[in-house]
Amino acid sequence: MKLSELKASPGARKKSKRRGRGVGSGHGKTSGRGHKGQKARAGGKSRVSPWFEGGQMPLSRRVPIKGFRNFTRTTYEVVNIRDLERSGLEGTVTVDVMKAAGMIQGSRRPIKVLAVGELSRALDLKVNAISKKALEKVTQAGGTVELVK
Repeated sequence: MKLSELKASPGARKKSKRRGRGVGSGHGKTSGRGHKGQKARAGGKSRVSPWFEGGQMPLSRRVPIKGFRNFTRTTYEVVNIRDLERSGLEGTVTVDVMKAAGMIQGSRRPIKVLAVGELSRALDLKVNAISKKALEKVTQAGGTVELVK
């Protein structure tokens, strides 16, 4: 058998319906679309989607808008003083040091230190933000805090 001798199996190649070619063809006049209605119109295809409701006001527009999303809000990566105590870090603690110690996921979000727990040794912190209570605890332990951008 050669490539030039290959033929499609019987019934595999079907002729397309020739619509709008006269009443005698069986697909003339309305071209198989029936009479009137949305589906009979040009461009009247209804999008087959879960939210299409056939011209009724869609659910997404019937439900009232509640609240809003503040796009300027800053979300911080939180580190507690308890975590700093457990990690056993000494000296200057920066974002990179925290990341290497596995305390934070990544350095994309700014770091904020919160006052959960106690601190027994002096640490020099270089973070983006710190709560007032946490600042008090770090300074009481003899450490310093530098805010970086």
